[in-house]
Amino acid sequence: MDILLYLIIIVTGGFIGYRRMLKPSILNRLDFFQSGALLLLLFIMGVNIGLDETVIASFGTIGLQAFVLAGFSIVFSVIGVKMVSAHILHRKGDSR
Repeated sequence: MDILLYLIIIVTGGFIGYRRMLKPSILNRLDFFQSGALLLLLFIMGVNIGLDETVIASFGTIGLQAFVLAGFSIVFSVIGVKMVSAHILHRKGDSR
């Protein structure tokens, strides 16, 4: 069920960005908000890992899992952005 919420949030954000519904003052601060959200997420993940009592025994496994998760997230994010932007650019090219 959480994945559906995440997809709705991503699609809504994409729609708002595509339609340029945000004011320029907000757009100029988006990098600040993104960096802050990322740092908060990393902090919470660190606290969560620190609270785990078995972290010392399985630190190598957690590191490998984090590396794989980060790698796949980056690769599939790039692929997704390329596919969506190619589709959008293709649609804009047809309307000219």
